[in-house]
Amino acid sequence: MRLIHPAAAGDVDLAQAYAYPDGPCVRVNMVASADGGTWLEGLSGGLSGGGDRRIFGVLRGLADVIVAGAATVRTEGYGPARPRESWRPLREGRPAAPPVAVVTRRLALDLTGPLFAEAEPYARTIVVTCEAAPRERREEAAARADVIVAGQDRVDLAAAVKELGERGLGRVLCEGGPKINAQLAAAGLVDELCLTLSPMLIGGDAARVLDGPASLTRLRLAHVLEEEGFLFTRYIRSPGEPVR
Repeated sequence: MRLIHPAAAGDVDLAQAYAYPDGPCVRVNMVASADGGTWLEGLSGGLSGGGDRRIFGVLRGLADVIVAGAATVRTEGYGPARPRESWRPLREGRPAAPPVAVVTRRLALDLTGPLFAEAEPYARTIVVTCEAAPRERREEAAARADVIVAGQDRVDLAAAVKELGERGLGRVLCEGGPKINAQLAAAGLVDELCLTLSPMLIGGDAARVLDGPASLTRLRLAHVLEEEGFLFTRYIRSPGEPVR
């Protein structure tokens, strides 16, 4: 893997290239085809490659918490993040792996599945829901996970991110899907976008990185890495730019 922007270089230190800034930060990580689609045959993995998987691992190792929407958790078959030896220096002073936080309004989740049953006590899965969620399901979720209730009729992502920060989980890594990404952007919460561009055209009806209400977040390009035709970009929210 080589750096091609802002200056050409080899032997990239991925942990340094993707280090979080000081203070709270919401980072979105996605992979997309060259024509903008975010899944192939229903899954993001078909767009990925070796370099993307390495960066995916580093981003997880750097994060305090991994956020994903319930649809992504179901479709991609999420389990808990598993500790890696390579994460030791990245997570010094923190638990060996970050918890996964699932955003869900209806709590349509398999609460007996691996994401809940196999999570370590130090990285207990978090369920982020709202007051409108069925009470019985909320009580069932509370027996198997930590529950954050944010919002009335729908999940208030700003309140959820604030609550995560108050729990010491300020470095947020959102892995999608596109609907959650769009809601975060519309709420002015996206600080960074780490976007892998896969060298393929797929057409079809796959959603874009944001699939939801229109919004405008101005970004600046921090770096571009390249490997085997894949481009690995990191965009950072422009300082002082209003979000609309």
